[in-house]
Amino acid sequence: MSYAAPVKDMLFNIQHLAHIEQIAQLPGFEDAGIDTTQAVLEESAKFTEGVLAPLNWEGDKNPSTLKDGFVSATPGFKEAFAQFTAGGWQGLQHPTEYGGQGLPKVIGAACCEMVNSANMSFALCPLLSDGAIEALLTAGSPALKAVYLENLVSGKWTGTMNLTEPQAGSDLALIRTRAVHQPDGTYKLFGTKIFITWGEHDMAENIIHLVLARVDGAPEGVKGISLFVVPKFLVNQEGSIGRRNDVHCVSIEHKMGIKASPTAVLQYGDGGGATGYLVGQENRGLEYMFVMMNAARYGVGVQGIAIAERAYQKAVQFSKDRVQSRPVDGSSSASAPIIHHPDVRRMLMTMRAVTEGCRALASVTAAAHDVAHNHPEEDVRKQNQAFYEFMVPLVKGFSTEMSLEVTSLGVQVHGGMGFIEETGAAQYYRDAKILTIYEGTTAIQANDLIGRKTVRDGGQTAKSLSRQIESTEHALLASGSATALAVAQRLNVARSAFDEVVDFVVANTKGDPNAVFSGSVPYLMLAGNLMAGWQLGRALLVAESAIAAGEDVPFMQSKLVTVRFYADHVLPKIGGLRDAILEGAPSVLALSVDAF
Repeated sequence: MSYAAPVKDMLFNIQHLAHIEQIAQLPGFEDAGIDTTQAVLEESAKFTEGVLAPLNWEGDKNPSTLKDGFVSATPGFKEAFAQFTAGGWQGLQHPTEYGGQGLPKVIGAACCEMVNSANMSFALCPLLSDGAIEALLTAGSPALKAVYLENLVSGKWTGTMNLTEPQAGSDLALIRTRAVHQPDGTYKLFGTKIFITWGEHDMAENIIHLVLARVDGAPEGVKGISLFVVPKFLVNQEGSIGRRNDVHCVSIEHKMGIKASPTAVLQYGDGGGATGYLVGQENRGLEYMFVMMNAARYGVGVQGIAIAERAYQKAVQFSKDRVQSRPVDGSSSASAPIIHHPDVRRMLMTMRAVTEGCRALASVTAAAHDVAHNHPEEDVRKQNQAFYEFMVPLVKGFSTEMSLEVTSLGVQVHGGMGFIEETGAAQYYRDAKILTIYEGTTAIQANDLIGRKTVRDGGQTAKSLSRQIESTEHALLASGSATALAVAQRLNVARSAFDEVVDFVVANTKGDPNAVFSGSVPYLMLAGNLMAGWQLGRALLVAESAIAAGEDVPFMQSKLVTVRFYADHVLPKIGGLRDAILEGAPSVLALSVDAF
């Protein structure tokens, strides 16, 4: 089935919820108004629909292959990547001084969603490069930036993140990869890294690995980790490609999903040591890697929205084509397309509503990032940075968990046909599962939400968000329409539950951490549900004004219905989550370990 990028919904969010015209007033973004946004999104839609989407099913059937240490991408991927880089898509949001286009993140996020909807396995390669670019922009020396950034921004070279080792998954304190300082200022690296996305391939002339390792004599634990640039091919002084470095792919994983994306096991130092270059200062590697990880975590949340959108589109098309049974209301005396059955409509509306809610949340979060990094006033930057940091674990955690529900519903809409690989519905379900795991599992996002985002400031950011939601409730009440009143009432109940949970988390994390962390993921899901619902409440106000003005009435009416469905069917889940968090810890922890 073909993919149609949801450009209209993206533009709605960017214009009315993320306020692109205000972002276009910021230094450096003067040319990034709604006209530019629309032009960029329409071009991205053409490329993703026409070039990337047709390769998605092919990549699932014919994944990347490893032979003699070299990985060949799925047929067609190399040519598509050449078109991707020629179009300047890798550098969309990166600085113009390194050859990028310097556009706001809010535009880049929409384009990122399209690439991932069209072909998630392909999209992972530029996503990892984005992370490497961010880390070098943050902590790279002028010399490292001069050698690597322009070629990474252009897509001529690609980047990777090397954190995980066989014995060190989420616990990076257990990293054993060694770095030995050399007289010329370089380092020799020795060790094994696993789960390296696009760690070896044939789509670019060089691969720039960012690697966590311990310098000999460094402190134990996370305080002794440093970050290094280790290129696949060393770079000669004049910038040309030199000899092969001592880093090699020894195997690629056989995975449940994202099969076309090679997940490599990389061996460093089998032939005397892989030459690496220190990023920033020794023993501060984790700090720098978190720059990559935060960029990647937001990107993975967008992947969740992307795969949900693709699954939704496929389910809608199937439900209009598949004829089964007479409608229960007697509207047809013969069998009809299954979209006429109420439960199919319920599934489709669930898929649509949560996808649009998460898209709105991601768009507003990206806009906060743009303001936080470019606004001239420090207070405004701080407020937006706090907003962005609070939202990242929600965008990552809630959107990816949502994508599992949506892609599962997509299979369900197809019925038995969904269980058959040839229909394609199952691929989205399989691809979605990794999103709740990599770049930090949902539980890790929830731990971050509790520790760094809620408890650290005594709940101040959370309560500030609650007050903003309350303002939206007042605006909905002032509207006076039946739909606005219903949404305001649902938001009010959900917000009150959120406030109770925030108070519980702040009051008990230190004294009874098990009680709080037993409900960490439910807290994340509660907060994500509420924040997405809030953005849809804001969208309702925009849609009502547009309808009153006679602007794009069919689209705006559909938006009203979608928001009302979210309020009626998704927001009420918050009450159950609140009960589980506040009252459910004892039963989580009651069984002894031996009883399991």
